[in-house]
Amino acid sequence: MTIPEISKQNAFLYAPIGRDAQVAASILSEAAVPSIIFGDLESLCLSLGDSVSFVLLTEEAIRNADLKLLASWVREQPSWSDLPFIVLTQRGGGPERNPAAARLSEILRNVTFFERPFHATSFVSVAKTALRARSRQYDALSRMEELSKSEQRLQTALRAGKLGSWEYEIHSGTLRVSEECKIIFGKQPHETFTLDEFISTVHSKDRQRIQWAIQDTILTGRDYEIECRTLRPDQSVHWVDMRARVSKDREGRISQLVGVASDITARKNAEKDLIALNGTLEDRVAARTLELNKAHQSLLEQVKQREMAEEQLRQAQKMEAIGHLTGGVAHDFNNLLMAVLGNLDLLRKHFGNDLKASRLINGALQGAQRGAALTQRLLAFARRQDLKVESIDLLDLIKGMNDLLWKSIGSKIHLKFDLPISLPRVLADTNQIELALLNLVVNSRDALEEGGEIAISLKAEQTPASADLIEGSYVILSVTDNGQGMSSETLKKAIDPFFSTKELGKGTGLGLSMIHGLSVQLHGALRLSSSEGVGTTAELWLPISPDQTINAIPDDTATAGSVKMSGFKILMVDDDALIAMSTVDMLEDLGHRVLEARSGAQALEILEKEQDVDLLITDYSMPKMTGAELAKAVRLVKPDLPILIATGYADLPPGTDIDVPRLGKPYTQSDLADHISQLLS
Repeated sequence: MTIPEISKQNAFLYAPIGRDAQVAASILSEAAVPSIIFGDLESLCLSLGDSVSFVLLTEEAIRNADLKLLASWVREQPSWSDLPFIVLTQRGGGPERNPAAARLSEILRNVTFFERPFHATSFVSVAKTALRARSRQYDALSRMEELSKSEQRLQTALRAGKLGSWEYEIHSGTLRVSEECKIIFGKQPHETFTLDEFISTVHSKDRQRIQWAIQDTILTGRDYEIECRTLRPDQSVHWVDMRARVSKDREGRISQLVGVASDITARKNAEKDLIALNGTLEDRVAARTLELNKAHQSLLEQVKQREMAEEQLRQAQKMEAIGHLTGGVAHDFNNLLMAVLGNLDLLRKHFGNDLKASRLINGALQGAQRGAALTQRLLAFARRQDLKVESIDLLDLIKGMNDLLWKSIGSKIHLKFDLPISLPRVLADTNQIELALLNLVVNSRDALEEGGEIAISLKAEQTPASADLIEGSYVILSVTDNGQGMSSETLKKAIDPFFSTKELGKGTGLGLSMIHGLSVQLHGALRLSSSEGVGTTAELWLPISPDQTINAIPDDTATAGSVKMSGFKILMVDDDALIAMSTVDMLEDLGHRVLEARSGAQALEILEKEQDVDLLITDYSMPKMTGAELAKAVRLVKPDLPILIATGYADLPPGTDIDVPRLGKPYTQSDLADHISQLLS
């Protein structure tokens, strides 16, 4: 409660007869004691409380009054409160002469009888005495409340530390313990716990030591500290730590022990385990050191193998990037050679009888042909690597890579294999397939930043023809992870060269491009499927090998001869004027009528006007509309019109799903004539 200041406490005055109340209030006011005058006793009783300093009553006012309400309030005061009463009496009205006054003493308890008439100084003295008495009561209340708070804090601290408190009265042999202390010794909070019961809970081997320690503390005053075993009702043994200090009486004699107890069973068990461990520490350290040395050597070997594998992977990706660069340069150079070879071929035909001119033309042709051969090699490098294609067993290949794969993924990732007992052999390059598999596993590892699972599986499957595969039998090598996955937009660009979702410096963006190029070169396919938050699956489809081992993949070059034909109406489409002029000259020299167009759109306009065109020859690489796109558009309006696409690449880019004969650049008049004959014969 809030303790009121003594200067703000009111004295209650009840003197309804005469002017005693007014006189007393005036005197108290001059003495700086605030007061309140009440007109009836009931109002005064109902207003009584902790903030009243004292009560002034007159004998005649309460002589015949009903004092039950007042007596009830006095009885029910808090233990710290003993409200002072001052009763004004007539001379000789004290309790020794007046039985009524004796009755008032019993009812009011702390009462002072003050005879009238009185002097103001005497009255103020009596009032001040009552105020001081009331102030001491408030001081006692303050100390009681502080003591209660301290006790609460102590109990909170004991509960937090799981400590039980106890007191032992030496002279009476009385033992008082807290509820927590009873629990520590295996008792219920409501059960009694005497000194004899305490001794009975102590392990028989520790009892004498406990009693000696108590006697030593009583005789010497030293702190009591001991650890002992206790036996609980369920026969379980617990260790208890007991500590206490002596408390002395007013004469300085030791009167009691005051202390705490705590359960230290867990600590004792830990110490026991530690001792047991220390006993075998040297052997365990030696064994562990040996294990660590082996693990260290294994780790070094893993790092070495991993660095070698990653270096091979980086090298393959670098070569793929160089291939893209050289392919672009070679293609543009091819177009220049096309014009040179075409014109030289025509010159040789028309000046063949001039020996000097023929010699010069042949020399120029040889140089141009060497340049053409060089660009073809560059294009071949850009399109594919040299492969050692042979019949291989993918089951053996994966088993041989088992250790390398485990070492490449780290400890947070689990590698799962789903492999059949047997599988048909496939046509592939062992080294390149190993690199491709390692690349796919590393990609999955990088997608599993917080750990996860990578699954590698093999299965054989017969498939009909599709956009990326011809009809036939294949073995599918799958690598699946439960990592971050990719959005549909990201998936569309996943195999694009230099495209990567990894942080800068953590990937080249060429891994999947390289695997895709390898699969196409092996007449297989790379198929990707992915969902964000679910994971990614990469499938490498490889064609099943026939019984015999194949050392290389033959080029699909047509060798059939054809009869030279002339007199056809041919539409020639090329955005490069130099190449177009050369080709037109060769066609006209062969006896054909030629229409020229510089773009796909212009070619469509010409075809709309010229209905009797026999053949369309178009360059593939043109802006806005490629040759393949032009071919598709033409087939919608003229499905029977033969079409020939001229390109510097051995194959059209992936995704060009159109079956059109191709004429490789640079070409000669003879090459041109052969293809025209095959198409129009």
